[in-house]
Amino acid sequence: MQVNQESLNETLKLSEEIISNIELSTSSLSNCALKASRLARLLNEFDYQRIFIFESSGYPSSPNGLTPDIWDLCKKAGRVFIDKDGEGKTVEKAKLGSIGAMEIELEAMKDSLKIAHDPNVSISSANPNQFVSSGGTSNFLERKSLRDGISTNSQFLTKRQAFVYEYVSNKYYELKYSKITSDIFSRTRKFVDGKIGDLVPLSAQKFASVYENLTSENSEDWSNAVHSCRRILQDTADVIYPAREDKTINLDNGKTKIIKLGVDNYINRIIAYVDEQSDSKRFEEIVGSQMKYLGERLDAIFKAAQKGSHDIITSRQEADRYVIYTYLIVGDLLSLVELQKTLPISDKDFR
Repeated sequence: MQVNQESLNETLKLSEEIISNIELSTSSLSNCALKASRLARLLNEFDYQRIFIFESSGYPSSPNGLTPDIWDLCKKAGRVFIDKDGEGKTVEKAKLGSIGAMEIELEAMKDSLKIAHDPNVSISSANPNQFVSSGGTSNFLERKSLRDGISTNSQFLTKRQAFVYEYVSNKYYELKYSKITSDIFSRTRKFVDGKIGDLVPLSAQKFASVYENLTSENSEDWSNAVHSCRRILQDTADVIYPAREDKTINLDNGKTKIIKLGVDNYINRIIAYVDEQSDSKRFEEIVGSQMKYLGERLDAIFKAAQKGSHDIITSRQEADRYVIYTYLIVGDLLSLVELQKTLPISDKDFR
């Protein structure tokens, strides 16, 4: 579900309105279906947009039956059922009636039932042994027919209501979750955008390029957005921990390990910066593991692109994830840089 912040707010408000209409019975089901069609349109779910229009107005058919696309929509809407034909064979059929027509018909049946009572007839005879007939004026059969019709239509509308409600409520919770995560990311993005220019001036332009590439429908542009993330991390590493001689560390087993800190080893340099500047072991582990995963993946994409593979990123969602990871890591690094600026000189010396 790919929506921008403005659309997210609009669709969330609309879904809340539809749910309220259904739960409190403040609007007809036909009207709720039309609102659900608008919700589907805003979410770019065009099959459901058509479905909810047809739910309200009825599914189109011809003397030859249904077209394949309309039949598929009926299946998706849960209108297909199993029946038997004249020869007793099992066949699939679809109910095509509109919610609007059923609602009108149901109300008409209820009104008819109110007046379909037996007439008041008073017939008496002086002969106690004489049978007196009412003359066949009972409306019993009419009332039975109306009750059966009311039951059938009510069951149909209940199922249609459940279908509309389930779709809208599912979208509501998806949108609610998206808004929460969007708000969290927005705060991180605002912090990074406000600070990155001071530390790495060109990175602000690179982030702008990232967003421009993400709006494209071209997978090569998505790959370019990811390549920009790699360059942003490289630029950040060059500022906070410039390339230097390799570092040798002692391991618990008595052996030593060489950490490469050259120009191309930006992942190691960022991890080394965090190790040296952070007092929190947990912070080091989290940022270090994230940086290692993201950096290795970005490097793999970059190397594949150098070999001529352009469609490395297969979806915008995949590119989005790398951008989010990059923002989170840069945000953590900027927080650490800010902390170092506020520490007294003596505290820095004893790190």
